[in-house]
Parts: sequence; structure tokens; C-alpha cells
Amino acid sequence: MTHSPAARPREARRRLGFVLVAAATAAMMAGASAPSPFYPTLQEQLHLLPVATTGIFAVYAVALLAALLVFGSLSDHLGRRPVISGAFILLAGSVTAFLLADSLAMLLVARVLQGIASGLLLTTLSAAIADLEAEDDPGSSAAWNTVAPLGGLALGALASGLLLDLMAEPRTLVFVSLSVIYIAFAALVWAAPETSPRAPGLAASLKPHLTLPPAARSGFVSGAPAVFAGWATGGLYLSLGAAIVHTTFGIREHLWQGMVITILAGVGAAAAALLHRFGARTITIFGTTALALGTALSLLAIGLGSFGLFLAAVVVAGAGFGTAFMGVIRSISPLVEDHERAGTFASLFVVAYTAFGVPAVLAGLLAPVLSLPVTTYAYGGLVTVLATVAAISRARSKDAGQAGEAADGTAGEAPDTAERIGAGAVSDAGH
Repeated sequence: MTHSPAARPREARRRLGFVLVAAATAAMMAGASAPSPFYPTLQEQLHLLPVATTGIFAVYAVALLAALLVFGSLSDHLGRRPVISGAFILLAGSVTAFLLADSLAMLLVARVLQGIASGLLLTTLSAAIADLEAEDDPGSSAAWNTVAPLGGLALGALASGLLLDLMAEPRTLVFVSLSVIYIAFAALVWAAPETSPRAPGLAASLKPHLTLPPAARSGFVSGAPAVFAGWATGGLYLSLGAAIVHTTFGIREHLWQGMVITILAGVGAAAAALLHRFGARTITIFGTTALALGTALSLLAIGLGSFGLFLAAVVVAGAGFGTAFMGVIRSISPLVEDHERAGTFASLFVVAYTAFGVPAVLAGLLAPVLSLPVTTYAYGGLVTVLATVAAISRARSKDAGQAGEAADGTAGEAPDTAERIGAGAVSDAGH
């Protein structure tokens, strides 16, 4: 497509905005995983009971879900940039609180603030990435809405685990750096174009609710099992992965304890980048199948006591973790208008973080009672069943031969979907 001289600066600003919000998404998720390797050390330093770590995880999940329900549509009414900027300032405050925490109460406050900020950012950044998608690369926003957060998740866990092994007290370096980065993004986001101007209905949008436009409902229903299975898998490895490496395989290095998260998220990001040009339905079926296989293999590895097989299983599960969610986003995103995107993503993330948080919290509570191996087998078995059901459900869904492949614009695009993508591109260019 050839742009007129007048249109080139606008297109350049859109591309800059796309890069900014994708980088901001990665930075936000790095902060979500960075605290995880510190928990065992903090538990010893602050003399916390094992259940305290579960509580820290739980309040984050609860605060994030509450933010999704109350503030999920905020940027559809207030604009993307002010919400992103304000949320990053709040996020900077949360990591500062984590740095200064000298008690369980302070840790809980830090995680509540982080959960609220993350809930605001998840929906708004995801919507902004979709808004700013390049007109000549339809479907790329779904890939970046997967690659950016998973890449950030991998980087945060890797950096924290490595620094814990290399430095006596790395907490200051990690959380001061994150705070500075978040303040920088709070300012830089104003360089991106605003894709969702102010709209009426702000007060009504603050009542707890889920937004799901009629055009996206069928895709949401058929994709929800895949979203649930994928994020339940993430919850399994993020909540129990480090403990499994330490207890089951006897590995004490923080780097390897954090490596489970890094491999899961890093492979997920790579798989999403490699497969993003396939059809949405194909991607989702591949993802859920890999989730089921990878989780089953990880349980086998634990039974055999093979750390090598366990890492290989995490690689397989990671490929599914990245692609299952991307396939669902790719099916739904082209079907909603710009002003509906944040609310739609909020609904998706409510499913995702319910799957991510609730089973993980239950596992943390049950592990001291049932033992870590029994809890892991129960959790992993449930995830395997969920992922298998999701794969079968997606394969048998009614849109299997048409809309599921067409929604991303790569395989036999349906006329209605093509018109919506075109209308969205024109709308984006007009802001």
C-alpha cells in the first residue's frame, strides 16, 4: 500500500506507538514474574509460614480480577493513553513497596497495588496493540499480544533468578530498575497516537461487569476452554514449578528454579511468533494439544525423577501456552470495534486469570496437607483433561471450516470479517 506524503508521518507515529505499547506490555509482565524467585528468600528473612506465599499470590489474583471487572472498559471511555500512563505510575509504586517491604502486610499491599495496575494495563495495552496493528499485516496484533507478555514474563523470572545467584542482595537493583522503567513508560506512552477518544458512559462502566459484543460471543464461547486450559497450565508451573525443581529434583540454584517460568514463557513467545500466520483454529488446536501432552509428560518426568525430561515437557507445554491463547485472540479481535476492545479483552482476561489464580491458590493450600507430589499430580491431571477437552471442543466447533480460519485474514477470509478489518483500519487511521 502506497501512502500519500501527508499520511506518512501519521503512519510512522502509529508504528512507533505499536512498538511502545508492545514494549510496555513486556515490561509490565516482567514485573509480574520478577518477584517469584524472591519468595523463598523473603519467607526465610521475614519468618513467614508457607501459607503466606499462597496468600501473596492470592491477593494479587483477586486484585487483578477485581480491576478487570470494574476498570476493564475504562480506556474505551477515557482513552488509552491516560489509563496506561496512570497505571504505570501505580505499578511503579507497587514495585517500590515490594522493595521496602519488611513484613507480610507490606508484601500484601505491594501485590494488591500490582494486581490493580496489572488489571488496568492488561486490557488497555492489549486493546492498544490491536488498535495500532499495521494495515498491511492483519493478524499481527494477536501474535504481539502473545509474544510481548510471554517474553516479558520469561525475562523477569530469568533476570531475578540469575541475580539472586550472582549478588548478595539483588532486590534493590531489580525493583529500582523496574520502577524507573515504569515511570519512563508512563511518560513515553503520550508519544503514541490516541486510538480511543473519550466516549460517554464512563460512570456506568465502573459497575462490575463483563463486556462481550454480539459479534464476538460465538468465538468467545468456543475459545474459552482453550484460554482456561492455557492459563491453568501457566498457574501450575508458576505456583509449583520452583518448588518442584527444589524438592523433587534437589536443585537449589535460583536460576534453575526460575528457569521453569523462563522456558515456559520463552518457548510460548517463540511458538507464537513462528505460527502466527496459520489460521486461528489451527493455532488453537495445536496449542491445546501441546498443553495436554506437555503437562502429561511433566507428570511422567516427576514420577521418573528425570529433570531432563521435565525440562523437555515444559518446552512442549510452553509451545501450547503461547499458541492456545493467541489463537483465541486472533479469532475474536477482528470482530469487535475499536471502542469495544478493552472490554472484550477484560472478559478474556477474567477467564484467563480465574484459571491462573484459583487452581494455583488451592494447590498452595493443599500442598502442605497432601504433599507436593500428590498436589502436583492432581493439578497436572486436571490441566491435562482440561486441555484435551479444549482441543476436542475447538476441533468440533461449528465455525471449524470457515470463521475460525477466516478471522485472522490468512486462510479464506470471510467477507463479513474482511469488511470489519477494513472498517477497523479506516477508523484507526482517522484518529
